[in-house]
Amino acid sequence: MGEAGDAGGRWVRQAMRVAVGDAGDADGRSVTRAARTLGAVRSRLGGVGTVKCSSGIPEDVTRRLRRAGVFAAIAAISALAPTLGDAAAVPFLLVAGGVFFGVRDGEWFDILALPGDREDDRLYGVTAFALATGGLALFASIPSEPLPYGAFAAAALAVGGGRFGRELVRRRSDAEFSLVSGYLVVGGLAAVLGQTLVALQLAPGAGVEGLAVAIDRLPAVVFLASVAALTAALIRSLVYDRDAHITVVIVAFVAWGFAVLVPEVSPVGVAAAIAVTVALGYVSFALGTASVPGMLTGVLLSLLTIVLGGVGWFLTLIAFYAFGGLASKYRFDEKTDRGVAQENQGARGTGNVLANSAVALVALLGYAATDHVDVAPALLGFAFAGAVATAMADTLSSEIGGLFDDPRLITTLRPVDPGTDGAVTWQGEVAGLAGAFAVAAIAAVGMPLGSPIVAAGIVAAAGVAGMTVDSLLGAVIEGETVGNQAVNFLATLAGAIVAVGLAAVV
Repeated sequence: MGEAGDAGGRWVRQAMRVAVGDAGDADGRSVTRAARTLGAVRSRLGGVGTVKCSSGIPEDVTRRLRRAGVFAAIAAISALAPTLGDAAAVPFLLVAGGVFFGVRDGEWFDILALPGDREDDRLYGVTAFALATGGLALFASIPSEPLPYGAFAAAALAVGGGRFGRELVRRRSDAEFSLVSGYLVVGGLAAVLGQTLVALQLAPGAGVEGLAVAIDRLPAVVFLASVAALTAALIRSLVYDRDAHITVVIVAFVAWGFAVLVPEVSPVGVAAAIAVTVALGYVSFALGTASVPGMLTGVLLSLLTIVLGGVGWFLTLIAFYAFGGLASKYRFDEKTDRGVAQENQGARGTGNVLANSAVALVALLGYAATDHVDVAPALLGFAFAGAVATAMADTLSSEIGGLFDDPRLITTLRPVDPGTDGAVTWQGEVAGLAGAFAVAAIAAVGMPLGSPIVAAGIVAAAGVAGMTVDSLLGAVIEGETVGNQAVNFLATLAGAIVAVGLAAVV
């Protein structure tokens, strides 16, 4: 109670300062703001004195659910964009103007207000979301190369529906994993429904014929909805709750890109891809090898890999995620005592996953876009495998090598303390070499890289080269200005370049 009482006292004092400082306001809004600030004490104190509705659900949770429902309702307008045509942006602009100029106090203001809205008595959060979706509606209806209506609906409803799903789950649980699951499930289903309604409006026939066209496109619809929901949930975990307008714009352009790139996908293929990647994501979170944002990033990249690349590409990537994650947890307490343990209890976050996978992702997207770019698909496959082999080799080298004494700086070979940037041990180098060969073997068999023996040699050499580059960069430039994630990215880039270079000359 002591901490709760201190928090309550701070908020009460803030409310009094607002009332006293603004007592001369002619419009009397100071009293309203003071009352709102006093009302915030309830939600800030959590369960201490929390007012509950007749259903037993805390009033703050009910208010958040209603607010999320309004966001979802705004997003649902996107499904009508094909029918509205050039006027698709009008409803969003009307909503934005209505809430910004027309709702400045009262019950609906209290329901819709996000942090920061109360200071100026303006609903900036809802207004920005409505304006952002209105802007996307313009992109979908006016340009000569418009944003596809399906991608627009998928993005808007993944964000709007996801927010509603998150708050729906909050009625039962505050656990972040549960909240994210609610976001993904409801956001994904809403995105599927929105795209289906769009397809029915755009179908050349009506009735049964239009429904048949929509069903035929269902696998691609589900894939795009999954990508939109995962991207939305990931971005939401990295920005503030009030930044839904930023999230919906980013998701829309991501969905636009994949609406163009997505190949022909079968119902079984999409269902299997989603089931496998979600299951592996949950396992990584349950084992503590990934945080919630890290899990989302890994699931999204894995889904893209299996759909855009294929099973062989997916197995190559998942080998790194699996063995790299387990290596981080291996003898973790001992690593902690030695000062070489991965931060966040060994759970890898979004930054770490992207630093090790961004180069591979670019190569994958390039491979999926080979119909649009003049690059040999095999070279992009080598770039992908070389980057993943580097990530595996570097991770195993660091995680295993850090358990042994007498590390030496790679540039001078003088003894240094464990955990020193650029330090290596012979045990770590052997582990890294084994990791590179493991990825090389999987890639050579499962990916379209030509002769398996030649491909395995190229990928393994690239992995070892990238691992060495990582150690050299760690010894030379890693420190206050260049962090470990930047070094990991540069090392995987080096591994990809080496793989492409060797493949081009062999």
